[in-house]
Amino acid sequence: MTVAKYFDEMSYGPAPESDIEARDWLARHASGFGHFINGAFVPSVSGKSFDTFEPATGKVLAKLANGGAADVDNAVAAARKAQASWARLSGHARARHLYALARMIQRHARLIAVVEAIDNGKPIRETRDLDVPLAARHFYHHAGWAQIQDTEFADHVPVGVVGQIIPWNFPFLMLAWKVAPALALGNTVILKPAEFTSLTALLFAELASAAGLPPGVLNIVTGEGETGALLVGHEDIDKIAFTGSTEVGRVIRERTAGSGKSLTLELGGKSPFVVFDDADIDGAVEGVVDAIWFNQGQVCCAGSRLLVQEGIADLFHERLKRRMQTLRVGQPLDKCIDMGAIIAPVQLTRIETLVKKGVSEGATLHQAKIDLPKGGSFYPPTLLSGVQPTSIVATEEIFGPVAVSMTFRTPEEAVQLANHTRYGLAASVWSETIGLALNVAAKLAAGVVWVNATNLFDAAVGFGGKRESGFGREGGREGCYEYLKPKAWVGRKARAAMPALSQVKPVAGNFSLPTIDRTAKLFIGGKQARPDGNYSRVIASPKGKAVGEVGEGNRKDIRNAVVAAQAASAWSNATTHNRAQILYYIAENLNGRADEFASRITGMTGASAANANAEVDAAISRLFTYAAWADKYEGGIHQPPLRGVALAMPEAIGVVGVICPPEAPLLGFISLVAPLIATGNRVVAVPSEPFPLSATDFYSVLETSDVPAGVVNIVTGSAMELAKILAAHNDVDALWAFGSAELSTTVEKLSSGNLKRTFVDNGKATDWMDRAAAEGALYLRRAVDVKNIWIPYGE
Repeated sequence: MTVAKYFDEMSYGPAPESDIEARDWLARHASGFGHFINGAFVPSVSGKSFDTFEPATGKVLAKLANGGAADVDNAVAAARKAQASWARLSGHARARHLYALARMIQRHARLIAVVEAIDNGKPIRETRDLDVPLAARHFYHHAGWAQIQDTEFADHVPVGVVGQIIPWNFPFLMLAWKVAPALALGNTVILKPAEFTSLTALLFAELASAAGLPPGVLNIVTGEGETGALLVGHEDIDKIAFTGSTEVGRVIRERTAGSGKSLTLELGGKSPFVVFDDADIDGAVEGVVDAIWFNQGQVCCAGSRLLVQEGIADLFHERLKRRMQTLRVGQPLDKCIDMGAIIAPVQLTRIETLVKKGVSEGATLHQAKIDLPKGGSFYPPTLLSGVQPTSIVATEEIFGPVAVSMTFRTPEEAVQLANHTRYGLAASVWSETIGLALNVAAKLAAGVVWVNATNLFDAAVGFGGKRESGFGREGGREGCYEYLKPKAWVGRKARAAMPALSQVKPVAGNFSLPTIDRTAKLFIGGKQARPDGNYSRVIASPKGKAVGEVGEGNRKDIRNAVVAAQAASAWSNATTHNRAQILYYIAENLNGRADEFASRITGMTGASAANANAEVDAAISRLFTYAAWADKYEGGIHQPPLRGVALAMPEAIGVVGVICPPEAPLLGFISLVAPLIATGNRVVAVPSEPFPLSATDFYSVLETSDVPAGVVNIVTGSAMELAKILAAHNDVDALWAFGSAELSTTVEKLSSGNLKRTFVDNGKATDWMDRAAAEGALYLRRAVDVKNIWIPYGE
């Protein structure tokens, strides 16, 4: 073809990136890659290996060691041996190591980018211009956190040995997201890359060794799903950080239940892309290109659900289909393509199957009529319009270059449709009216919201989801806490076994008047309520004297309490000043009845008058603490390297179940309930099982303190049985449970149904009188989700 003909046709010619260095690197490892353990590459103990393939051609790319139990044991042992020394290094020393890793990435950026494109199938423009620079940014950013760790996280210590499992869609970037904060804060790592895309992790291991990273600090074990399962189940690992599918995340939650492992899950999504009629339509169309056809749609936060306001829907779809036709699908190393290859034939088959299902359910199919490369796994840009909200393609994550489109009429309907999903990872809102955009952003159930933008990421801005998109944050200060644990909780002892519930001793009758009988009811929706089963239990003092009776709550009582809590959603939108005033009022009213509550504690538990008075005084002080924090626990403004800001907004989780500890019946109850309601949550609380009367007395304080109905609900009964009901309830968003180790295990396992956040003590005793261990930011952080709202501005 002549130059003149190119000018006539304005067609693209190939612009291939050289892969000579990458192919040479692969050739040097033609015999196969081993695991990277304790600073050296070693073969699998079993001698087993497997092949990895090039998505664009289907050809074998390399041979990888297949990790087994012995390999994981060796990696964990190396990490454990290195961890104490690594943590003892000064923050400055660790910062210098991370800085060296960042510089090493920059020096070898082109090699990493090419290997990533070959191994993953994504366009070289994406690996070169996004993945690798952002990976270097993560190491630079977290070098800074290492440098200032002693002052910024003075009351925390490293978690310890961390197992990390990353997906195949952003292999090198996901490595940086996880490895950088873990190492910066004094942890050591065993990383398991995806079996489809392990090569850049192994290349990074070479570079880390050359940069002088001490042996054992970073270990990489390659393998298939079973290797990851061995890592998850290993007893000597302190934390698991996983990015991948919701299905696997649910299994990990179940398998780590009761192990005491810290857990971060960043899972799937079905993110809404909301376009209002005053949006810049051409800008929004380009946003769709970035939202769903970036990385072939193989992005957990891909804006795959288009919600377009009716008035502009026809025009928007017309322009979007025209733009689809200009996209180019080709070989990953061609610098002029927009989309590369799907990761593997099995994923391509899944995409094709779901699209056919969507069409059979009534969607209209639009696909760009463009040439696809021969061989390999390729799929064209695809739009399904006229999709119903309940269609499988609107509810299931396709994880491919497929956008599904629906329309809406009002902002309220847009929010309703956007939140009509079990996921909650990300969202995009497009409107030239910033007030409308921010109002909608605040109402979306998502961990990240982009305004007039999409797929923006930075190391300084937390990323993570809600609901079945997982829990925990990666990046920024929020992400640092995922790799730390409070000093005040280090060395906690197992909770002493509570004595068996005291039995009432028979009392001989006489002719004096009996006391007027009083059975404490449940407290649901601001009202005292009899238990559904009409059963009660007698509460006896240590000497066997009956001190009262409480209702025996059951499944229906919990259901009613959850419904009441959901109906009190206005509490989450109340001003922080209003919540603070009410907490102060509760403290004031409790103070007026301090002697009564102290007497109750003594009567139930046998505590001395001095200890009972001290518990009541501490409870009043704790209410003051959370009244003080209610209007001061605020978000922040991140300044990522773009013209714009990201607002880090702490939001109430929603409806939270609370299983109170058996000890400290008043103080334990308030220490858990107060931070939750201070931050706007609504609570269903199960008081101390052996000593519940302090909590049932307390609801009369709530009734006289202007607490709206449904904000605090109290259901007495068996802690274990009620915990099971709350953990399995899909309308409970989080569950805090303090008690036996068995209780913690049960709560974590059953919470996997809707992947609710849990906060448990694994049977370890908390000194509720110790402010460092029992109040403040440690609890407030667990009472909120941080939503990051990106707001670009300027040119």
